Amino acid sequence: MTLRVRRAGAFALVGSLSLAAPVLGSAAFAPFAVVGVLAAAVVDDGPLFELFARPGDRQDRTLYGLAGFAFAATGLALLVSFGLPVELFAAAICLLAYGNLAEQAVRLRTADELATTTAFTAGAFLAGLGAQLIVTPFANGFTSVEVAYLAACGALIAALLRTVLYRRDDPLVMLTAGLVLWVFARLGVATGSVEIVVALAVTVVLGYVSYALGTASIPGMVTGMLLALVTIVLGGYAWFVLLIAFFAIGGLSSKFRYDRKLERGVAEDNEGARGSGNVLGNSAVALFAVIGYAATPEPITAPPSLFLFAFVGAVATAMADTLSSEIGGVYDRPRLITSLEPVEPGTDGGITWQGELAGLAGSVVVAIPAWALFEPVDPLGAGAVVLAGVTGMTADSLLGATVENRWLDNQGVNFLATLVGALVCVAAATAAGLFA
Repeated sequence: MTLRVRRAGAFALVGSLSLAAPVLGSAAFAPFAVVGVLAAAVVDDGPLFELFARPGDRQDRTLYGLAGFAFAATGLALLVSFGLPVELFAAAICLLAYGNLAEQAVRLRTADELATTTAFTAGAFLAGLGAQLIVTPFANGFTSVEVAYLAACGALIAALLRTVLYRRDDPLVMLTAGLVLWVFARLGVATGSVEIVVALAVTVVLGYVSYALGTASIPGMVTGMLLALVTIVLGGYAWFVLLIAFFAIGGLSSKFRYDRKLERGVAEDNEGARGSGNVLGNSAVALFAVIGYAATPEPITAPPSLFLFAFVGAVATAMADTLSSEIGGVYDRPRLITSLEPVEPGTDGGITWQGELAGLAGSVVVAIPAWALFEPVDPLGAGAVVLAGVTGMTADSLLGATVENRWLDNQGVNFLATLVGALVCVAAATAAGLFA
């Protein structure tokens, strides 16, 4: 057993203190506060120091890693008094600690990123599941269905954050996972156990397929899995169909004549594999719409169909913009949308007529299944979806020509464009009287 595995095991044991939360009650923070003080100000030498010390700790003879971990757990424990369920307090701590232990154990055999990320996610899921099952009987909390869903969400959130943050940021990962799980728990779970199992299986399979086909990087894969799981559970399979259609078609379109796009300087990095920033930039508004839908009628008072149209409009925009750039980028010399002057391929805000047609087709590709799958989306509603997709795509080009790489990056532009598409779809549906 290497030092890294022993250290990870020691952190996991400290994290296991969270399982005493139901017994300690309001004093659940005390064990972690004590550990934090000892790590920050007392233990500076000896076997215990060597066990917990990370490479950066030895220079200052201070266990910064353990102190940060313990004080983050202390902060989460204090939130229990404000309503954070003890099950989620224990799950957030254990899934990070034991997920890291599983990852370090796999690193003894391989440094492959897919293998280590899978090990962390699986270990985190099992730890989050186990922590909730141990604590729930004492807290009279979640059902077994909710436990599995929340454990999976927590594992994916932690895995995603750890792919984009530094290892020293683990306390931030723990706090974020705990707070996001708190929000998801408040939204509840409307689906049954079979649907949850199917959702977990589908997200795992599709996540691996997206990585194997090269349409998503590992962070992009994890992000897509999280979005897919939340969409299935909070929205339903019909919502998931639209989201996965965008992931599949958009991902494959990035491979369309990739060598040609590479020559012209308009190809996606990493051989077209989408990263977490790209996935979130295109899908964040849709995710917020799903959460808003799940939050109605309480605590949000609004017609549920409002969030449905926002979701479909955001997806239509993402699809239209992706097809416009990925297909239009291989044809003709683009023109700047603000002046119609010819510009070099890859210029932000550059458009081609082929790309505009591809974007329109992408909007229709979303509108037709939306009409078939959702009762509120009638022919007028489908028209609203197409209008939203084209408008959002145009907004993306205008933002690209005016503010991209000045005040916003590509992900920020994608977010604002999908927000425009969502708002336009809601406004058009409202004008058509579809919320009456």
